[in-house]
Amino acid sequence: MARKRRRKRSSGGRIGCLLLIVIAVAIGTAGYFWYDWGISGPAEKPISVTISEGSSLTSAARVLEEEGAIRSAQTFLRFARFFGSDAPIRTGEYEVPAHASGAQILEMLQSGKVKQRFVTVPEGMPSILVRERLMKEPLLTGEVAVPAEGSVLPDSYSFERGEARSAVLKRMQAAMDRALAQAWKARKPTTVVKSPREALILASIVEKETAVPSERRTVAAVYSNRLRIGMRLQADPTTIYPITQGKPLGRRIRQSELRAVNGYNTYAIEGLPEGPIANPGLASIEAVLDPAPSKALYFVADGKGGHVFADTLEQHNANVQKWYKIRRERGEM
Repeated sequence: MARKRRRKRSSGGRIGCLLLIVIAVAIGTAGYFWYDWGISGPAEKPISVTISEGSSLTSAARVLEEEGAIRSAQTFLRFARFFGSDAPIRTGEYEVPAHASGAQILEMLQSGKVKQRFVTVPEGMPSILVRERLMKEPLLTGEVAVPAEGSVLPDSYSFERGEARSAVLKRMQAAMDRALAQAWKARKPTTVVKSPREALILASIVEKETAVPSERRTVAAVYSNRLRIGMRLQADPTTIYPITQGKPLGRRIRQSELRAVNGYNTYAIEGLPEGPIANPGLASIEAVLDPAPSKALYFVADGKGGHVFADTLEQHNANVQKWYKIRRERGEM
């Protein structure tokens, strides 16, 4: 009888041991998936995931599993229902960081923190090139015409995959409207321009004449001084604009082009040209609305990337000769 009781106890021990193993496996499995949900996901590197319009959390989970951002769509959904919020997910393209947890991914989808891409318009870019840049961006859609010259504020603009080019351009133009309006309110009494439109036109000339930030206000002063005394601006970029629409000329300006009478060539007309010749940055607009306290009427290249300024024609001619000497020494003349 004692032998039989020992067999029963041995059988019960095996069942208990198996039960413990099953419980341990279950706990281990739950811990494995909890680790995936709350601590670290399987992605070894950042993954770009696109959640299409009208997607549910279930369909989004399948996409996440297919892309390798999560291990199991079913487990992700189970944890999301128990531990996540009830907020809806938002569509778009997401950049899932390496090893992002399921909880982090769900929060990202619900917050709408989509992947940002940028298109940049540098200061002084003419509108014809703004259009080309937008049209060359393969992730944008639709057509846009060449925007009005001077209507775009140079800056970097974020966009989403599949967004319309017209929508991005609209943001660029709205940014210029806001920046110009704010700058105009802060204008100084020393400015020569009489309207935001004139400020935009003169700023576009300043933008094309110097790439040195510290010179902007002085270049603005030169042209402001000329306008006050009725002296022609004689700005080379205004001569080039009707020929190339703002693109580089690629050669020296011809005498016939300097004499050409049109709405832009300030060698042949007095006052401002009829419109902007580029899209000026905010710094150039502000320079025109607050020019440097200078009596300078002339400037010429100094051979170092900047310019030297002069109040009189005599001083200017001497500076020009120095510039010619530098060019001869470089073999350019």
